[in-house]
Amino acid sequence: MKIKYMAMSGIMAAIITLTTAYICHVPIGINGGYIHLGDAFIYFAAAMLPLPYALATAAIGGGLADLLTAPLWAPATIVIKMLLVLPFSRKSPRFISKRNIMSTIAGYFVSGFGYYAAETLLFEEGAVFAVTMAQTFVQSAGSAVVFIMLGLTMDKMRMKSRFLGIGE
Repeated sequence: MKIKYMAMSGIMAAIITLTTAYICHVPIGINGGYIHLGDAFIYFAAAMLPLPYALATAAIGGGLADLLTAPLWAPATIVIKMLLVLPFSRKSPRFISKRNIMSTIAGYFVSGFGYYAAETLLFEEGAVFAVTMAQTFVQSAGSAVVFIMLGLTMDKMRMKSRFLGIGE
């Protein structure tokens, strides 16, 4: 199973990097920020992989994306993306559970407050808090929708029980 988890972590980190850095990548603001759908795949990895693997996947995928597009943000992104993983659970036989749906809401607050704090530290004056939270809402809502659609599709195919032995 460790080899399977490592392989899935590598594939998911690559997907997170691509969907964050290049696919649906919309620059916003003047400080190098951008909206993306990479968080959807962080949520997916968190609902699929054991915690240590999910943490590494989120950190590597998000960190690499920032190194490719906005390197100044990479250290903050690595921490914030790891924090996004924590509320999710992989124990349910389904990707889409009440807990994982609620975790996408927690992800909004983690991202919003995390990037607001990072911007304040990096530029010694933060953006207007409401602007940061509004931009984060667009990204978080889009990522939540993609995660839920992907998760429902995978749940219909019983992917967790078929490939990971969860819920058998």
